[in-house]
Amino acid sequence: MKWIDSHAHLDDHAFDSDRASVIARCSEEGLGILSIGSSLRSSLAAIQLARRYRNMWATVGVHPHGAKSVDAEALTELKALAQDDLVVGIGEIGLDYYRDLSPRDRQRDVFAQQLDLAAELALPICLHNRESTDDLLAILKTRGAAHRGVVHSFLGDSALAEDFLALGLHLGVGGPLTYPKNGALRDAIKHVPLDRILLETDCPYLTPIPYRGRRNEPTYVKYVAEEIAHLKGLEMNDIARQTTENVIRVFGLSE
Repeated sequence: MKWIDSHAHLDDHAFDSDRASVIARCSEEGLGILSIGSSLRSSLAAIQLARRYRNMWATVGVHPHGAKSVDAEALTELKALAQDDLVVGIGEIGLDYYRDLSPRDRQRDVFAQQLDLAAELALPICLHNRESTDDLLAILKTRGAAHRGVVHSFLGDSALAEDFLALGLHLGVGGPLTYPKNGALRDAIKHVPLDRILLETDCPYLTPIPYRGRRNEPTYVKYVAEEIAHLKGLEMNDIARQTTENVIRVFGLSE
């Protein structure tokens, strides 16, 4: 593998007409993929995709939008899914106070329960954070065991980057790094050690320039890598090699 997209939603309906072709392009470019679960249904779909395609792995979890539907039975089902051999992490989990599709107290409870599951199974985490930083950090700091994992779609400044790095977490960097308005994000990533950065797309969302406004797909990680290479004064091969090593290390991947 030359590249790894550490956060893709290939089960999304946006890929229903050409999913196999999208994945074939990934194979041609030497791209590995983490297929990310965000509900029980999508977690199962992520596992099924990982079973079907080489150099693909799955994570399982319930996104904060769906926290209101999580009960003891759902958590039991999630734990069973998490023990599949192709599952390498718990996520996408966290908090979202922007849309508030689930009550905030319920989001916090379900997030904490999924952190406990990750600790019990010794799995890394994939974190969602939108306008909820204070509560997210507070929960991470008070759940006991340190968690390895990644802050998905990091969009903060240098100070926030330091907060997450101090917890031992990595930063997932995607298409927004290429958007002109995100100067603070570019400044932050310029100074984050390369061994703490994971490439991601969040496809079909957050498409980088030059394809912004169209459907995103995993092969577009190279445009994110180009921006990181520019910021750090490095070659693309340096970015590809280190970020791939990072994903393998954080998620314990094996071919």
